[in-house]
Amino acid sequence: MRPSNVSIEPDTPRKSIPPSNEDLESYIFGIGQAIDLPKKLTFLQQIFSFPAMLASLLVGAVFVPGRKFLVDPDIWWHLKVGDTILATHRWPTIDPYSFTVFGNPWVAHEWLGDVLFAAVYRAGGTLALEALLIALGSAVVLSLYALGTLRSGNSKAGFLAATVLLVLTTISFTMRPQMLGYLFLVLTLIALERFRQGKRGVWWLPVLMVVWVNTHASWITGLGVILAYWLGGLTESQIGDIEIRRWTDSERRTIACVFLLSLIALAITPYGTRLAAFPFEAAFSMPLSVKYIWEYQPIPFNLLPGKLFLVLFLGTVLLQAMFRFRWRLEEFVLFLFGAMMACLHVRFLLLFVPLYAPILATILARWMPAYDRTKDKFYVNAALMASVAASLVYFFPSRTDIQKSIANQFPVAAVQYLRSHPIPGRVFNSWDFGAYLLWAEGPEHKVFLDGRSEIYEPAGILSDYMYISRIEPGALAVLNLYHVQYCLLARDEPLATLLSGSPEWHRVYFDDVSTVFVRNPATVDSTGGEAQPLSLRVSDPESSRLRVLIRHRNS
Repeated sequence: MRPSNVSIEPDTPRKSIPPSNEDLESYIFGIGQAIDLPKKLTFLQQIFSFPAMLASLLVGAVFVPGRKFLVDPDIWWHLKVGDTILATHRWPTIDPYSFTVFGNPWVAHEWLGDVLFAAVYRAGGTLALEALLIALGSAVVLSLYALGTLRSGNSKAGFLAATVLLVLTTISFTMRPQMLGYLFLVLTLIALERFRQGKRGVWWLPVLMVVWVNTHASWITGLGVILAYWLGGLTESQIGDIEIRRWTDSERRTIACVFLLSLIALAITPYGTRLAAFPFEAAFSMPLSVKYIWEYQPIPFNLLPGKLFLVLFLGTVLLQAMFRFRWRLEEFVLFLFGAMMACLHVRFLLLFVPLYAPILATILARWMPAYDRTKDKFYVNAALMASVAASLVYFFPSRTDIQKSIANQFPVAAVQYLRSHPIPGRVFNSWDFGAYLLWAEGPEHKVFLDGRSEIYEPAGILSDYMYISRIEPGALAVLNLYHVQYCLLARDEPLATLLSGSPEWHRVYFDDVSTVFVRNPATVDSTGGEAQPLSLRVSDPESSRLRVLIRHRNS
């Protein structure tokens, strides 16, 4: 067995320190294991131990924001795709949901997550989705707790690290397959940390990679983490406070085989290697998405998550300078990589948190006493855990509460109006409404666009949508070229204001969330003929055929 060997004392020589009895008692949740709990503890004492009680508090902390069912708009097209796969037993290869890119090649690169969500929805509707959302969030946070405890040998430090980082994680706890990818990443780090400490449990990672590549494109991060651990142990050296610890021959062969098998696993998909290619294609073909979509923006340092990130990063640098903690090469490199990616895109806070959690827990362990079972108050722990469980049951939202939350976020009432007052022709919809409209009415009634920017941006549709919705010069002329007969918009967006003053359009419905405009019958489309969306594919979205035509006419 190879111990962690991380010294938290300044300027002390490297030495092998076996885990203390207190360290071995720290309970690991989220992966169904305990770290060698003493055999003399009864089963009930293990369940109601102090580390277990801390885990229950984390579940309660996840429940508080999760019960509001604030979900990402993309959940609706994920549900639709998953439901279609379950109904037809086929994986889509072309777009069936929009009129703008109908028939264009498209693969459901998150199909396994889509199927899971759709199956849960079929089983219990929105209540089941709410339960799944809280369960996934709890699994992620408990896994972070497990990772921090495992690395630091201190359940209190692991709990505090997970609690602090909860602020950075819950902002991205929405019902999307990325939640599964996030969980897979933390589980991968746990398995590799256990392996670093001389324990078994990495041979299941290639199996996880098969599930991962079919669930979310974040598999590339998991593969990179395995590679970092492998390369981080190829030699023995020390550079300042960074130590490079050589794998034994057996360990090196094992982790090399795990990496190669994980690489092979990427081809085990219904689409062959196309899912493995998706992250690379998306990285170079979606500049508009990076420019306009919030989660691709740099981290906002004026908001709480950005401020907390900055405090944690600078605080870590300061404490490192003061106390000279020692780190393994792979964890130090991964920490810097996670921080860099979080600064570039706010969505990568999800990447930074699990790469930083073990470092934060190890630093906090310097000032936090380890768990002492002789001082544990099992009955107090049991009472607190029972209180958390009772609160979850009592405050769990009802189906009515969830439906009300959905109606406050999406055009539920507007869609009901359109069902009772059908409007023939094509629709121009707001970005955030496309997925819900697709779920409620598709594929019979096709949308203008939804959250699948990987198919709309290369075709030039996303650039035209941005041109129209941002009220650029000639925006209504571009809209006319799509032969749209009605618009489903957010009530307060700029285009709704513009259409309300246009003689070509009149409003037929509005509520606190959305509004519907219909083209006046007397309006004549200046382009004539039928639009041909499939011919609108262009290599440069910034110079689509539609805007080129508009500029030509204006000149």
